[in-house]
Formats: sequence, C-alpha cells, structure tokens
Amino acid sequence: MTNKNNNSRKRLPAWLRQKDPLQKGMLATRNMLKDLEVNTVCKNARCPNIGECYSKKTATFMILGQYCTRSCRFCSVSHQHKPEKIDPAEAERVAEAVEKLKLKHAVITSVTRDDLKDGGAEQFVRVIKAIRERTPEVSIEVLTPDFNEYQPAIDKIIKVKPEIFNHNIETVASLYSQIRPQADYQQSLRVLNKVAEADKNILIKSGMMLGLGESERELIELWDDLLAAGVEILTMGQYLQPSNENIEVAEYIKPEKFAELKEKALARGFKEVSSGPHVRSSYLAEEVYQQLN
Repeated sequence: MTNKNNNSRKRLPAWLRQKDPLQKGMLATRNMLKDLEVNTVCKNARCPNIGECYSKKTATFMILGQYCTRSCRFCSVSHQHKPEKIDPAEAERVAEAVEKLKLKHAVITSVTRDDLKDGGAEQFVRVIKAIRERTPEVSIEVLTPDFNEYQPAIDKIIKVKPEIFNHNIETVASLYSQIRPQADYQQSLRVLNKVAEADKNILIKSGMMLGLGESERELIELWDDLLAAGVEILTMGQYLQPSNENIEVAEYIKPEKFAELKEKALARGFKEVSSGPHVRSSYLAEEVYQQLN
C-alpha cells in the first residue's frame, strides 16, 4: 500500500456517496461555533457526517488548538512541532457552546500535543469542569491522545470522571508503522487499560478504521486485545483518504460486511458496537451512551 501524490484518489462507491454536507440547519450551528471561536473535529478532520451532525445541533469539540505535533498518515489535521499556546479562555467557550446547543452528551477531543509535559490533560480537565459548572446534567465523553502514557496526565483525566473515556486504537498492529509511525499499538492498549482498571464506573471506548489493508484475522486479534484492555464500546468505520497527501484506501468495505463484523464483535464480548461505512468515533455518541444506561 503506497501513497501516490498524483490526484488519483479512488472513486467512492455508491454507498459512500450518500452524505449531503449541506443540510438544513447546519449553517446556524457552524456560525455559532465560529462566533464562539470553538474548533470542532467535524470541520478540521473533514468528517463526512458534518452536515448531519451540525443540522442536529451537535458537534465534537476539538481543544488545544488546530495543530497536531504528530503527522499520522490517515489524518487531515494540520501539524506543527510547536503549535499554539494554550488558550485559557477555551474551556469557557466550549462550555458556552454546549449550553447553547442544548447538548445532553458532550464529546471533547483534541490534537496531540507532545510539546506539553502532560499532553494537554489539564486543558481537558478545565473543559470538563467548565461544562459541569454550566450544565451539570450533561454527560461527558473524552476522546484523548495517548499522552505518551504519562501517568500523571492519565490520572488527571481519571480524577474528573468523564462518563466515557475514549482513545482510538485506529488500526491493527501490523499497520502501525505505516499509518501511525509516531504512535505505539501496545502503548495505546495500556492507556485504555489504566483507565479501565482505575475506575470501573468510566465506560471505556475505542475506535478503528477499516479499509487500510487489514485482514479479518488481524481484526479479531485487535478486538481481543481491546477487550483484554477493558474496552466496552467499539466503533468501526471506513477510512476515506482526506487528501492526496494521505495514505490511499486499500479497500472499500461494503455495508453488509460492516453489519457482519458488528455481530462478530458483539459475540466476542463488546457491550456496544457501532459499525458502518460512515461511522466515526463520536458519531451518534449520545445514542450509544443512552443505550448503555
């Protein structure tokens, strides 16, 4: 699997050409978030569900700036070795957005900040506290980087007790050197396990992309590794090449295959599995949380 920078991205199959990025009501959400100067992964990562989610007045907030210190080959988020300084007012703006959108379940993610000792964990804490101060009834899901497995950073997240802790494994072990060269498969599993072992009341979640060249045998091995780490919720979606600079799609997985894999993963032991071509980590996250509660 090679990355060819020649403007020759594969044509999307019919089942992936159904999402309308401009849906009724989305502009109001987009403008409100812009006015509050709040970043979303929906926009920065070019999510195919942005129209649907914005029209429902929901979004996944991305904190710690717009620049990532890593350059994973699947991701469209811009990267720099020395990103912006931490914005002390960001937490209040996110909390205001949660209140204005009348969210019942807020999902907070971030870029990876290897330039910070705690990887930005303290900013996650500020955001969680700000949301709970304004809207204490809102459940909170965090989708964090690996924090380089720095225990004090992980402990900060555990201490504020988000309802769901999510860290994406992204792909199978054999593809890490190609897809996530600055990350470590076993380290990600350990981060998930540390949170699972520390607080049994926090739901543990992880997600991955399909279509990068993984085999089903490798998928099953990954599921077993996640289950052993304490993961209860799994998301699986189709990898889509966001630009010609990113790695190519190896295969487009049909919807019926996603459905089959969901049943197999549930049978393996996960409490909840979201699986489909358009599924992303935080897609329909509120519904999943409600089903488990």
